[in-house]
Amino acid sequence: MQLLRLRPAFDGCEVVYASVHAASAVEVPGHRFYSFKDASRKNKLAFFAVILRMFWIVLRERPDVIVTTGSAPALICISFGRLVGARTLWIDSIANCKELSTSGRKASKVATRCVSQWEEIAHENRIEYWGRTL
Repeated sequence: MQLLRLRPAFDGCEVVYASVHAASAVEVPGHRFYSFKDASRKNKLAFFAVILRMFWIVLRERPDVIVTTGSAPALICISFGRLVGARTLWIDSIANCKELSTSGRKASKVATRCVSQWEEIAHENRIEYWGRTL
């Protein structure tokens, strides 16, 4: 989980984690953890199940803030989060070093803040650059 690199930023906060990797729960002891299946829009049935799962997680937790490194399920999550009044931060995946991801382009229209870890990409897409986690 890339966000674990940012764990010190969340000290003193109640943090809930969600990941496509159920085994990652052991990396965040003492925190609530949700797992969900990864799915793309190409598999409509699996994608619908992800939509329902994200909706359930957001309704159950009622987060004040959602921070994600992004994927299609995370885009769904921040969209639902905005509906319940959460502030949202999309950090486009560090793997996208040549262009903003498809989900990142969509998130830039939905998220409260959208950042790239690559300065050039942030500038080209009119999103924020706060530095890298490397």
